[in-house]
Amino acid sequence: MIQVSKIKKIFNENGVQISADSMNMIRLDFNRHIRKMAERCKDGNVKRLTHRTYHIAIGNLEQYRQ
Repeated sequence: MIQVSKIKKIFNENGVQISADSMNMIRLDFNRHIRKMAERCKDGNVKRLTHRTYHIAIGNLEQYRQ
């Protein structure tokens, strides 16, 4: 799902070395985040994620709580 080379490049551009263990942790965290987004879509009855429904996936529901 994620491109390791792009992540390494970003860290490298900022002068930070990244270990294989750290890369695995980033990958796991990314997967966990995506799963939570999918669950929020399901809970919010979103059948198709678009730029208009993205706020539901990231959990930004303030406009609905007022």
